[in-house]
Amino acid sequence: MTETPRLFTPMTIRGLTLRNRIVLSPMLTYAAEAGHVTDWHLMHLGKFAAGGCGLVFMESTKVDPRGCTTPRDCGLWKDDFIPGLARITRFVHAQGAPIGLQLGHSGRKARNSLPWEGRAPLASHPGVDHGEEWELVAPSAVASSPAAAVPRALTIPEIQDMVVAWGAAADRADRAGFDVLEVHGAHGYLLHQFLSASANQRTDRYGGGLENRQRFAVEVVEEVRRHWPAEKPLFFRVSAIDEDGGTIEETVSLCRVLREKGVDVIDCSTGGMTPRSIVDSGKVHGYGYQVPHAERIRAEAAIATMAVGLIIHADQAEAILRQGRADLVAIGREMLHNPNWALDAADKLGLAAPYATLPDAYGYWLEKRAKAGFGGRPSTWQSGIGPGTEEAR
Repeated sequence: MTETPRLFTPMTIRGLTLRNRIVLSPMLTYAAEAGHVTDWHLMHLGKFAAGGCGLVFMESTKVDPRGCTTPRDCGLWKDDFIPGLARITRFVHAQGAPIGLQLGHSGRKARNSLPWEGRAPLASHPGVDHGEEWELVAPSAVASSPAAAVPRALTIPEIQDMVVAWGAAADRADRAGFDVLEVHGAHGYLLHQFLSASANQRTDRYGGGLENRQRFAVEVVEEVRRHWPAEKPLFFRVSAIDEDGGTIEETVSLCRVLREKGVDVIDCSTGGMTPRSIVDSGKVHGYGYQVPHAERIRAEAAIATMAVGLIIHADQAEAILRQGRADLVAIGREMLHNPNWALDAADKLGLAAPYATLPDAYGYWLEKRAKAGFGGRPSTWQSGIGPGTEEAR
């Protein structure tokens, strides 16, 4: 009997069992209306569930209207958003996949135009919730770039209110039917700003030394975990390193604390603290370029990790898992290119029943074609880059 590819072995996290280890990475689509999801989100997320993903993640959804990156971000700062989100979770569940939600706040990186309209900082704009004043807030009054406005530093009572807002959003996510929650602590957004010695210049208990800079993130996780059911997994996204002084050693330290506070999986990304990317700073940028960080955090913090970043090919993803470098692989833009990536991977890796996770309306016809003696390869077939070379250029 041929051994089942590691990519297609189930994984149980708390009370949830994933049918495979392929995760749709949370990706902003900027299609919401006043924070509300639309039919776009139903179509966008539904097709990946139908395509065989083990876990489908919804994009960064904001806990506070001030934290929206653009006027088209999704929101979860009030109960009004629950019915639209519940419609999506029901549909994704009907395709046999669990669904996760990423909770975020952009802090000083909020209030921008859409990426395809320049993603330029907006000097002013009506607030996303009801046209209110849209104020930029952050740990310190330090702008994210020369072109961006200077934010107002949050007071300690406001920080504590923000912690409560994360917990309330977690409760709403549960009521909307989500199975997994991820706290977004990366990419230069609010939690990452507090973690950063460059963005966080406070001198109170939320700034200064590493433990103080970690305090806000830790309190958010504690509050989220308090409102999020014990049987449901909690992920945390980190920028393992950034281009403005953030180090892997600091991230490992944080992940050890988060593990003790109830985080189950670390989603390992990089960068985002300044407009200058990790690529521009001379770091290696090739297939699986962030995988070494997932591997190191997994080993040194003794916590499950999810690898992300230019994971393109089935044999590449399989090698990452078989070599023990991560526990899950998250596919982002490659999944936009091929929403049926999971099916493609199952075929390439020789899975015994590659169509089993597809809806009957797809799986029946593809299996019938295969049994009829179809001797070719699907249109996207290629051999991949081979085990052990995932970081090659």
